Amino acid sequence: MTSESITENSQLEETPEFGDDAIQASVDDSPESNTPASMKTAIHTNELQSAVAVLKKLRECVRQQVLGRDDVIDLTIIALVADGHVLLEDFPGSGKTTLAKALGEAIISIDSEDQDGIVPFRRIQFTPDLLPSDITGVSVFDSTSNAFHFRHGPIFAHVVLADEINRTSPKVQSAMLEAMGEKQVTVDNVTYPLDDLFFVIATQNPLDLVGTYPLPTPQLDRFLFKITMDHIDRQSELDVLETWQQRRDRTGRTVSVNRDEVVLARKTIDNLVTISSAIKSTLVDISRNLRNDDRVLQGNSTRSMVLIMPALQARAALNGRDFVSAEDIEFLLPFVLKHRVELAPGVADFDKVLRENMREPMEQLARGTLN
Repeated sequence: MTSESITENSQLEETPEFGDDAIQASVDDSPESNTPASMKTAIHTNELQSAVAVLKKLRECVRQQVLGRDDVIDLTIIALVADGHVLLEDFPGSGKTTLAKALGEAIISIDSEDQDGIVPFRRIQFTPDLLPSDITGVSVFDSTSNAFHFRHGPIFAHVVLADEINRTSPKVQSAMLEAMGEKQVTVDNVTYPLDDLFFVIATQNPLDLVGTYPLPTPQLDRFLFKITMDHIDRQSELDVLETWQQRRDRTGRTVSVNRDEVVLARKTIDNLVTISSAIKSTLVDISRNLRNDDRVLQGNSTRSMVLIMPALQARAALNGRDFVSAEDIEFLLPFVLKHRVELAPGVADFDKVLRENMREPMEQLARGTLN
C-alpha cells in the first residue's frame, strides 16, 4: 500500500450525506418508541451531521497552523474520536509540536483550567533522567494546613505531546501505561482520574538511536496508530515559508471547539455509525491469516481489532457515511497493525505481507456486499 494511495484516500468529502436506510438499525433500537420512524431517522441524521460538523471544524482549526499534513491531521482526529493515541515516527522539525499544540488549543473547556487541574495542552520532553512523578505529579507538604496536597503533573491535559518518548527509562514508560490505558494516575496509593478526552501524541526519531529505550510491546499496543511522517511536498513547503508570520500571529486566537462538543460527537458517532457482522468477520479473518503466515513471527492481538472499531466508525462519518465499508478497513488497517505485527527475520516488506493476507477476506466481503 503506497504512500500515494494513502494520501489519495485521505482526501475526505466536505459535505456528509447520510442515507436513511443505513441508520435504520440504530433507529429501531431507540427508546423513543412512540416517535414515528421517519421522524426518528431525521433526528438521528441531524445528530450525526452535527457531530461530523464539530470534527470538521476541529480539522480546519488545525489546518490553519499545519500545512501539507492533511492526511496526518485526519488520522489524528480519527484517533481522537476513537479514544486512542497516536505514535508519530518522524524527524526533527517536521511539525509534530505544531500539530499537537494546534489540536490542544483548538479544544477548550469553559474555563482555562478546571478544579481538577486539566488544561488544554501540555508538552513533555522525555529524557533519560526523567522520573514518573515528573509527569504524573507529586504530593507536596503544606506547612499551613499540616497536610499533603497533590500537585498535578503535565499529564493532566486534554492533549499531551510526549516528545521523544523512547528516550526515557522503562520506569517512566510504565507510568504512561496506566495513564494511556486506564485514564488515571496513581500517586502514593491514591488514584486521580484524567479527563475523558485525554489524548496522547507521542513521537520518536527513527534515525537517532543513541541513548534510547525501545518501546516494549505492551507500550506500543497502547497506540491506536503509528504514523510515519515524510517531508512535505515542494508547494506546501513554500506555503509554510510564505505564511509563517500570519500563522505565528494567529496562534492562540483561532476558532475553537468546546471540549464537551468533542465528547458528545464521539458518543454520537459510536451510537449511530453501524458496523455490520461482515465487517467484523473480515477483520477476524485478516488477523487469523496474519497469525498463520510463516513470514509473521507474532500476529496482532484481539485488542487491536477492538480498538480499530471506533476508528472505522469515525472515518466512515468523516466520509459522509453512517456505516463502515471495506474502504475504511483498507485505509486504516496498515496504521493499526504495522507496529503490532512482528515479521520473521529476513522479511522487511510489511505492506506486501498485509496486502496478501487481506486479499481473500476482502474479496469475500465484496461478494457478500454484492449479494
